[in-house]
Amino acid sequence: MQQATHTTVSANAVIAMQPVSQAAAASPAISIIGAQQNELLRALSREELVSLFNHLELVPLTAGKHLFDFGDKMEYAFFPTNAIVSLQYVTEDGGATEIAVVGREGVVGVSMYETERANCSAVVQSAGYGYRIKSAVLREAFFSGGALAQQLMRHTSALFAQLAQTVAGVRHGSIEQRLCRWLLERLDRSTSNELKVTQEMIANMLGVRRESITCSAGKLQEEGLIEYRRGTVTVLDRAGMERRAGGCYVAA
Repeated sequence: MQQATHTTVSANAVIAMQPVSQAAAASPAISIIGAQQNELLRALSREELVSLFNHLELVPLTAGKHLFDFGDKMEYAFFPTNAIVSLQYVTEDGGATEIAVVGREGVVGVSMYETERANCSAVVQSAGYGYRIKSAVLREAFFSGGALAQQLMRHTSALFAQLAQTVAGVRHGSIEQRLCRWLLERLDRSTSNELKVTQEMIANMLGVRRESITCSAGKLQEEGLIEYRRGTVTVLDRAGMERRAGGCYVAA
């Protein structure tokens, strides 16, 4: 049987990977340092964060995994650490367009009332880890007030702003500008300037033809802004990318 990899964090150490048998796997230990890899959780006081420990579970978020789909009841909320999650609107014919993206700065799957259903799909785009918590527990913590409630409201506001920026970009931005914005959004949530993406993935998320992305990526490469190899985009000039994106992008 294959072994699953979990992350255990001591109070004064960085993450250490330990193979644990699936049959005997226990929930990994949660620590201040581990949970604070998520910026929303890091914004909480030590006391408020510790109060969530019994409810947080560290889980692997594999690329392509659907955390929930449109119409699903959201049983869990997820606080990514080094994973990136794409929020997508799925059409009746199965096409998907990205409406927002969430990484270590936020949370995915917040449900403010018991009968709430997902209004989009959440798909892991870059693999990593995250902390999950039952929606009912998070909902109770939210209505008790405090820093957690404030941070959740701030994050919701930021998501609305990101969605508005996406809509404006589709209406007024060129494909090159939208491509720059798409790459910059991932760069904001990545630990390096190298992104594992394909032109087909980008085209699907932006709702354009693959040939358009090939052409646009070629122009950006000629301008010295990126280097593109099959399946990998390296951002060489972030400031230049931001100028190229224009009003389509505002740093998160």
